[in-house]
Amino acid sequence: MKIILLGEPMGLFMANETGALSQARTFTASIAGAEYNVAVGLSRLGHTPAYCTCLGFDPLGERILNGMRENHIATDLVMQTEEAQTGFMMKAFTQKGDPDIAYYRKGSAASRITTHQIDGLDLYGCERLHVTGIFPAVSPSALGATKRLIQRARALDLPISFDPNLRPQLWESQEKMVATLNALAEGMETVLPGIGEGKLLTGRDTPEGVAEYYHQMGVKNVVVKIGKDGAYFSEKGGKSGYSPAFPVREKVDTVGAGDGFAAGVISALAEGETLEEATFRGNVIGAIQITHRSDNEGLPTREELSKIILAGIA
Repeated sequence: MKIILLGEPMGLFMANETGALSQARTFTASIAGAEYNVAVGLSRLGHTPAYCTCLGFDPLGERILNGMRENHIATDLVMQTEEAQTGFMMKAFTQKGDPDIAYYRKGSAASRITTHQIDGLDLYGCERLHVTGIFPAVSPSALGATKRLIQRARALDLPISFDPNLRPQLWESQEKMVATLNALAEGMETVLPGIGEGKLLTGRDTPEGVAEYYHQMGVKNVVVKIGKDGAYFSEKGGKSGYSPAFPVREKVDTVGAGDGFAAGVISALAEGETLEEATFRGNVIGAIQITHRSDNEGLPTREELSKIILAGIA
């Protein structure tokens, strides 16, 4: 199935030694971005992700295009410009908790995407759309482009999934972030907040409360990630319940776990699985990803996924 993803893939420079980013001496280069990670996950599971973004004509842009091709991510919705450069980010190396991250994306090529460019895209053959709350925060232009692509997808009756993926540092205020992302979530097929995000966005204290809030906004499926306790799933007018976390041998890096989870849920729903089955797959892939340091290199193929499920531990 061809699934559109809208976002900003970036160059990633990961520190090779622990400590502050300002003190790191050597880095390993890779590719980052929530939507890119989801695209890699979907591709490895046999789907055809089509990444909608804009890159600069520069080495990082070429690295990202090469990475897309290597991971069988369709590039026909990728635009390029000579007027801006590709964004990048730096990630500290930590052995405990979440790593420090520094973004260099202001004024980037992707941040300059326009609604006119979105109108010019050929969406023939696309069957689903996945968006996050990150790209709309990058710039007013990116927000407008996100809204326009959602409009186009709805006109084609495409199911749309939405991961709030909060990045408060990219917003001018918390109030603006909450209002904008909840407006985007309205009427989506599937919304995938973490419990902390859900509390902030809805004011509700429980996964059930978060799900009820979005159901009242016309959302069909709500899956609330609750970390070591797994996830809560709720289908409007249907089944709801808890799916336990999948066990892991060793937690290495939490970055990318939510994106792996999203790839699992989206792929399963695209294949006609129930929301409960989709949530289980999301939990398994999220668990696999936290056993790897890179943002997406641990994402499994379908064969690897089956073997890990049979083993009962990631």
